[in-house]
Amino acid sequence: MAFSKEKRKGTISGIIFVAIFAAAATYIAGLGPIKALGLSPLVIGIVMGIFYANTLHNQTPEEWHSGITFSGKKILRFAIVFYGFRITFQEIMEVGMDGFLVSLTMLSTTLIMGAWLGTKIFGMDRDTSILTASGASVCGAAAVLATEPVLKAEEYKTAVAVSMVVLFGTISMFLYPVLYTTIIENAKGFFHMTAREFGIYVGGTIHEVAQVVAVPASVPGSPKEMADAAVIVKMTRVIMIAPMLIVLGLYLAWEAKKAGGESDSKMKLVIPWFAVYFVMVAGFNSLHLVPQNIVDIINEIDTFLLTMAMTALGMGTVFAKFKGLGLAPVYTAGSMFIWLVVGGFVITKLVVEVL
Repeated sequence: MAFSKEKRKGTISGIIFVAIFAAAATYIAGLGPIKALGLSPLVIGIVMGIFYANTLHNQTPEEWHSGITFSGKKILRFAIVFYGFRITFQEIMEVGMDGFLVSLTMLSTTLIMGAWLGTKIFGMDRDTSILTASGASVCGAAAVLATEPVLKAEEYKTAVAVSMVVLFGTISMFLYPVLYTTIIENAKGFFHMTAREFGIYVGGTIHEVAQVVAVPASVPGSPKEMADAAVIVKMTRVIMIAPMLIVLGLYLAWEAKKAGGESDSKMKLVIPWFAVYFVMVAGFNSLHLVPQNIVDIINEIDTFLLTMAMTALGMGTVFAKFKGLGLAPVYTAGSMFIWLVVGGFVITKLVVEVL
């Protein structure tokens, strides 16, 4: 146990060690040039953690490792639960059926496509494929973090998935404003989108919440309805992480049973209760019982806890473990990126026109 009498001191020291790294990551993310790139503290944290893991890792006292592991596992689940304070059911209702259907369609198709391409076409292992697909289909790094405990994946696989989110999410952040101002805004017929339609398209296809916020802000003179639609549709995708994880748990249980010869413990259905609690917290937040200034403070603390979890996962990522993966993650994530940009545009247009 992490807090047993023998390990308590080392665990606390390890947690404080991770917290110091997370504080530094938070500070760096707030600097002007870094903030302009839309890089969240979570991303900075995992980069710092990876740098540490491949340089100074052997200098850390062995007894601290239990605290680092605790940060990457237990604190992670706690932070995902309180991520629900970022969402209300009212916001999801505001976006309308077209926004909901775009979110649902893009999430499910991207997740299935990414997992299939990764394992069947590009030869990646199952866990890395699903983690990479969850990051692209739901909400970037936070989705990868939430999926990792369900898969019980190794830290370096999480780092691979997060790096793909950063790469293609950053490309999206710069590509979408250019697409809108040079083609979509002035196009005629099918290729034209209203500000609201473009907002739905952005919210339904871009990886990170921060990147979704950055895109409308980068469009000159963009109307408020574009930003509102983008953020609300993105929040709809975020809350879908709970049913996605439950379905994933069912699939893993079925897969283990089908394989045969597995131990009973592996065949049991693993319910990600933290995902259920996440929905409950979002429901509680929808009642508006907590003042907004308190909710803002909770969200700031939650972001710091998520940064700690990301940093801890980075600290368990040693480059030597990446051998054999090659460019498969890039090919998989790149294929999903093309689907999100091209397929997402078509899906958004069709859904909006039908409804």
